[in-house]
Amino acid sequence: MATAQPSSRRLTAMAALEVRPYRDDDSAALAVLYPTVGAGSPTASLWGDPESEAAIYLFPYVELEPESFFVAVLDGELVGYLAGCVDTAAFPTESARMQAAFARYKPFLRPTAMRFFLRSGVDALRDAVRRVPVAGDFVDPRWPAHLHIDVAEEARGTGAADALMEAWLDRLRWLGSPGCHLQTLRENARGVAFFERMGFRAYGSEAAVPGLRFRGARVRQVTMVREL
Repeated sequence: MATAQPSSRRLTAMAALEVRPYRDDDSAALAVLYPTVGAGSPTASLWGDPESEAAIYLFPYVELEPESFFVAVLDGELVGYLAGCVDTAAFPTESARMQAAFARYKPFLRPTAMRFFLRSGVDALRDAVRRVPVAGDFVDPRWPAHLHIDVAEEARGTGAADALMEAWLDRLRWLGSPGCHLQTLRENARGVAFFERMGFRAYGSEAAVPGLRFRGARVRQVTMVREL
């Protein structure tokens, strides 16, 4: 094992693009970036309340594991991030993070979000009756680490996503992690292709995601894994 964590200077050959570890002064820029960073993807918005969504999928990683959080800066502007977790079993589950965010922000009381949660309840009931596998947390010691990655539309094709992923994989190798997983949507064709190119492969069965729609249709969660 190396004695020092890999330098972010190696991550990209593009002078205008920098990928580096998170700093405290990135917080405000992340809050501005988060509502728009997934534009065009099936998860561009979940229930239409970026504040509560960020309280689940963004800021817990900043607060609990900032050393595993990387940002991409293009021409001085923050355009992407990778939120990593080295040990999923020791991190608050998505369900626990959702409960905390819902108790604080109460998004289900807002008209737009209310429709999502009502639809989610109906979907979950139908899935239970039909015994359809439903999206949920994934914990496996073979792939203990996990990540979320997002890059703004204007930075796609610049190498930012590749550099973020390489920074994360370098950290996991340095720590001696056996593997990493992520969960995305089968309908996120661009994302799935990117993850496959970065060495991830689909694992297990696809699962329905209650409430979420993409182009009017239900979506399916896929778990992808990568050995290190």
